[in-house]
Amino acid sequence: MPITDFLERNRKLYGDEVALIELNPEQKDTMRLTWKEYSLIQPTVDAPYRREITWRVFDEKANRCANMLLSRGIKKGDKVAILMMNCLEWLPIYFGILKTGALAVPFNFRYSADEIQYCADLAEVDVLLFGPEFIGRIESIIDKLSEHRLLIYVGENCPTFAESYRDLVADHSSAAPKIRIEDDDDGAIYFSSGTTGFPKAILHKHRSLMHAALVEQHHHSTGRDDCFLCIPPLYHTGAKMHWFGSLVAGSRAVLLRGTKPEYIFDAVSREHCTIVWLLVPWAQDILDALDNGTLKISDYKLDQWRLMHIGAQPVPPSLIRHWKEYFPNHQYDTNYGLSESIGPGCVHLGVENIHKVGAIGVPGYGWECKIVDENGEPVAQGEAGELCVKGPGVMTCYYRNPEATDEVLTKDGWLHTGDVAVLDEDGFIFLVDRKKDVIVSGGENLYPVQIEDFLRKNDKIHDVAVIGLPDERLGEIAGAIIQIKEGMTCTEDEINEFCKGMPRYKRPKKIIFADVPRNPTGKIEKPKLRRMYGEEHLVAFENQK
Repeated sequence: MPITDFLERNRKLYGDEVALIELNPEQKDTMRLTWKEYSLIQPTVDAPYRREITWRVFDEKANRCANMLLSRGIKKGDKVAILMMNCLEWLPIYFGILKTGALAVPFNFRYSADEIQYCADLAEVDVLLFGPEFIGRIESIIDKLSEHRLLIYVGENCPTFAESYRDLVADHSSAAPKIRIEDDDDGAIYFSSGTTGFPKAILHKHRSLMHAALVEQHHHSTGRDDCFLCIPPLYHTGAKMHWFGSLVAGSRAVLLRGTKPEYIFDAVSREHCTIVWLLVPWAQDILDALDNGTLKISDYKLDQWRLMHIGAQPVPPSLIRHWKEYFPNHQYDTNYGLSESIGPGCVHLGVENIHKVGAIGVPGYGWECKIVDENGEPVAQGEAGELCVKGPGVMTCYYRNPEATDEVLTKDGWLHTGDVAVLDEDGFIFLVDRKKDVIVSGGENLYPVQIEDFLRKNDKIHDVAVIGLPDERLGEIAGAIIQIKEGMTCTEDEINEFCKGMPRYKRPKKIIFADVPRNPTGKIEKPKLRRMYGEEHLVAFENQK
């Protein structure tokens, strides 16, 4: 059963109910207000741009998109890329692509022109739908990109080198196309983060997409009365697969453009959101704003907010303990996953296991997990090894890259994640670090996540990243890039004194005060930091010799 069946079911059962809401606090437009004059305005954000569609309109828009693509020669097995910021058109276009039997191929909105070209070639994209934010990048590669490809522009004032989406879909039927889709049909191509070079294309079948939807609904008991606040970019498996829980339940969801704490609280308050998925930086920003008084819980209606969950990266236990001080009644969950395992959920903590904060959890619904050594043999309980997962959401392959596929995917279906983990006595998995991020210093393995978790306990630290820096004697040393909270000051001596609470061999040997860069899904960009500070540290070291 493809996930498009859920959309068609929701149209029949809940056609006149709101499915999706788009909020853009940066763009004010009072002429678009609905829903009782948008709850009589109030809280702190003045009348953000707001649009909504019902389940009936959602499905009709998807069908018009599908029929338009079919009329332009798109067929089962073709690839259609989406390069758009989060907006009300994104998901109907995604489902329209799926309804044709073609593969949906979401692009990262941060891609440079060269990366757009590379990914379009790698995935053998036949059509690219893009938004106004990307006109310049597309135009700079138009000679190569437009060859044998249809370029469709989604927005106002269509550029001359593309065709207007609005004009193309206007005359097409809103009836569902008669395309049969099977579980074993290819459904989508997602891209790896590209942290070690250009991204790899990750191929998933429709079975994977369906399993992601069932996992999310099962883990968080998403019901008809829930409202999910979706903030991360929809091109990423995490955001979309968490929204799939709302699709299964037939419940509302809000697409929020912007991550400021007041935007998040305002959206939760006005739209009566009950489930919010945050990234670590956004949760930390909220806590900082509550701590310094610039954000006040009493200014908002938050009683209905029942679940806060975090994914995409290890979650500092101190952050959750701090969160529970402000929100003692919140359920909390953390989700672990990769694009290769169709996003979040192959491991999850579970709302009933908050006493195990710090763990990424136990195998998710329908998933198996094991931790192995370098030879692929299971390690003893408490020993560090590589986390492997197996289940219906594992990718088919890295598209057109059999060598890379063979490196991570075994013949019996186990996916090697590249993450180092340990299993405790109760069967909970704790993530230690990325295999490639482990620092080997004087023969000792240092796990940056453990050092970062310790440093985050310092009240002056807003964010921190620990990387390996070259050292002639030890091979590598731990360097800590520390971002101090706004309005505070801190010295290297203070950090060194604070670090005396750690074993000596784990203490950072180099302290750097600077911003910590993160990608749109909240992951620290450690390759970027290694390029910036590793080379700088090596030059300084050589000059001292």
